[in-house]
Amino acid sequence: MSTVSQQEAQTPLVLTLDVGSSSVRASLYDHAAYAVEGLEVRNKYQFESTADGGVQINADELLGHVATAIDQLLANAGKLRTKIGAVAIDTFWHSLIGVDAKGQAITPVYSWADTRSSHAATQLQHELDPQAVHNRTGCIIHPSYFPAKLRWLATTQADTYKTVKTWMSFGEYFYLKLFGQTVVSLSMASGTGLFDQFEKKWDAELLQHLQLSQDHFSTLTDLAQPLQGLQTEYAHRWPQLKDVKWYLAVGDGASGNLGGGCFSPERLAIMVGTSGAMRVLLKAATVRIPDGLFCYRADGSRLVMGGSLSEGGNVFAWLRQSLQLPNLFSEEATLQKMEPDSHGLTILPFVAGERAPGWAGQARFAINGISLNTSPVEIVRAALESIAYRFGLIHELLQPAAPKASEIIASGAALLNSPAWLQIMADVLNRPVKASGENETSSRGAALLVLEQMGAFGDKGLEAAHYEFDTTYHPDPTHHECYVVGMERQRELYNLLVKPEV
Repeated sequence: MSTVSQQEAQTPLVLTLDVGSSSVRASLYDHAAYAVEGLEVRNKYQFESTADGGVQINADELLGHVATAIDQLLANAGKLRTKIGAVAIDTFWHSLIGVDAKGQAITPVYSWADTRSSHAATQLQHELDPQAVHNRTGCIIHPSYFPAKLRWLATTQADTYKTVKTWMSFGEYFYLKLFGQTVVSLSMASGTGLFDQFEKKWDAELLQHLQLSQDHFSTLTDLAQPLQGLQTEYAHRWPQLKDVKWYLAVGDGASGNLGGGCFSPERLAIMVGTSGAMRVLLKAATVRIPDGLFCYRADGSRLVMGGSLSEGGNVFAWLRQSLQLPNLFSEEATLQKMEPDSHGLTILPFVAGERAPGWAGQARFAINGISLNTSPVEIVRAALESIAYRFGLIHELLQPAAPKASEIIASGAALLNSPAWLQIMADVLNRPVKASGENETSSRGAALLVLEQMGAFGDKGLEAAHYEFDTTYHPDPTHHECYVVGMERQRELYNLLVKPEV
């Protein structure tokens, strides 16, 4: 990991907030994008899940976790807290909050994983031209995004819906509390499903169809326009940060690519944490978006194309809790010794519905082939392979859009902590997979974007930054052939059990 001692850190420093789906990390990075050793705080929390597919958390509770992380980091930083010159923040894409005229959240933070709007998504698919919407917004009509959630809320919570003045993501709500302004970066807006990626504005056709206007959403702003001057409550709480530049929140997926060194079309990023994604960054005015993939923004000039999975580490958390299966990492040695696709199992790993490439929000976990002989570790191995197969489908779709991609860089704790899984990924994709040496790619990516705005890298841009890499896992052609068979079985089970929504 690219780190520097507190004594050798170059100033000004960047305080970085990485707001994820299970924790918030507050870190300090120096002016060369090295993490300052010993200065990271992590606060964990848990979204509430409901039997009907809900995934949510109280907005002010989450705000409290983020603010407390800042408190703790500043306390730990000592004299270095006076050397902070900017704040960077990345947050999970697609979160939705309704805020009233007083600036108070009157809904929870609805996660991308909340599938209660599946029926609304189906309705919208029949009412609109899904292909045209995808071409403009880079988003499928799906429960993950704003249009379906807004239709669902308008139907199921009509009184609350009418009271909402502004719909926003968590990063916007955080800054509303700190600065009293409703502003959103192009990056966060790009993940809503209501944003025209190439015109860089709210999509007029969708807004009209939903009987909303751009006044119901935050003002669009790019990273070049940070905020300064904290409101009184927070200026007293963090006097060292009162007048520094606070840059708008960006999507964690985009920052994850950048933090791992995937800032050009030559490198694909594969990330597996709670969920998963494969992405490539492109600099282009317009692109053709392949069916089944998304296209968002890192900023005004960089597009992020790829596919997101609802599954990742959450599959193994569910397996451990519900089926009392062993911990993924405790069985690492056994998993590495097992032969590819040797268990006779076929799994659809959709514990939170499917996103890419079929976007079947109603899809659910299924396992086929269990016998009296099946062992717990075989189920774990089959689950690893099943998720790798989903990445294989995304990889097939991405190749025409990124023909120059020669490297796949892996990140995310769930993936990096399992050499067995990294080898499976290389074998399924039939491409070398290089493990990132950066433990916190999203946090570092947010810092890199801000440092770029501050001119830290000169004319070379992000290429001038240092990136750490670890082991490269090379594919075994024989293993790949085994996985081709396993992948085809998964396709057959998918076609039998899941009716795609698009």
